[in-house]
Amino acid sequence: MRTATEFSVFLINQPGVLAAVTGALAKARINVIALTLSDSGDHGVLRIICDHPATAREVLGKTQDRWTESEVLVLEIENRPGVFASVAQKLADEHVNIGYAYCTGGAKGGRTTAVFKVNDLIHASKALEAYRTADDKADRTVKPSPQRGR
Repeated sequence: MRTATEFSVFLINQPGVLAAVTGALAKARINVIALTLSDSGDHGVLRIICDHPATAREVLGKTQDRWTESEVLVLEIENRPGVFASVAQKLADEHVNIGYAYCTGGAKGGRTTAVFKVNDLIHASKALEAYRTADDKADRTVKPSPQRGR
C-alpha cells in the first residue's frame, strides 16, 4: 500500500483527444500505472497514475490546459471475488469516505491495483495496515467485517 499522485485531466469529448494525452506521456517514456476515463457529456475526466509523476506533471503542463493533481491510496489486491468489497467495507467500518475508486485490469487469479480517493489518507492507511507493502508475501486479504443487525 502506498500513496500516489493522481492527475485529473479534463478533456473535450472528441476523437483523438485521449490518444493525444496518452501519446504525449508515452513519448516522454512515462508508464501508466492506472487510469480511468469518465464521461460527462461534452467533456470527460481522465484520472491517471504514472510511474514518474514529476515528468508527467511537466508533460501535462506543456500539452494540457485543464488538469489537477491529488494524492490517492494505491493497493495491490488479489484479483478474486469479494476482495475489493472487503477493502471498501474495512474503510467504511473505520468511517473513511471513498470519493471514488477504480482498479486496473489484472490477470485472472493474479493481482490487480486498486485506487481509492479517500477523505483521510492517514486514517485509511492505518485501517488497511495489512496492505502496507506490495512486496510482503503474507496474506494481505482484508477479512470481511462481521454482519451487523438489520
